[in-house]
Amino acid sequence: MSHDDYEYPEEAFHAGTWEPVPARRNVRRLRLVGGIVVAAMLLIGGGAAWLGLVMNNRLAAPLGAVVDAPRNAAAVQLVTGNCVAQLPADGNVTTVRVVPCDHEHAAQVYSQYAFEQDAVWPGQADAHARVAGACQLTVALEDAGVGVVTWAPSPSSWQRGDRTGLCLAVLPAPSTDSLFDPGTLTS
Repeated sequence: MSHDDYEYPEEAFHAGTWEPVPARRNVRRLRLVGGIVVAAMLLIGGGAAWLGLVMNNRLAAPLGAVVDAPRNAAAVQLVTGNCVAQLPADGNVTTVRVVPCDHEHAAQVYSQYAFEQDAVWPGQADAHARVAGACQLTVALEDAGVGVVTWAPSPSSWQRGDRTGLCLAVLPAPSTDSLFDPGTLTS
């Protein structure tokens, strides 16, 4: 039989090209690398979430009684002697502008009330009542028209360990004087 004896179709067939089947070792390697990447992302994400919770739940460090320049501060950072540029509206106070007392200011932290560290949350009304009961201005300040505003811990700041209430002396007009004699407050 010669080559011409066979019948071949007129068209030639062309087999398509396929990607070679990956070896089992490559599939295992890909799964291993993918698992490591997923585990690393979970660790990084979990660590970032944990760090965020820790940072959010800790209180900011208190300011010194005397500040050198105007700055924004968390209300929980204020201490006796700090001067506040403007009083915020009633309600939860988060951030205020603290200024040196020789700058114009509307109020000054006059005293602080310390709740017991292991105290149970008394409720907002009772917390304010306790702080207000400890805020006693001198007769001279009352006669000069100085008023009082109290800031008590909120439920959320209490959960973070805030146990300090503040008595703010509200001046009848903005002032550049401190209610305390020079040198009586330490930074």
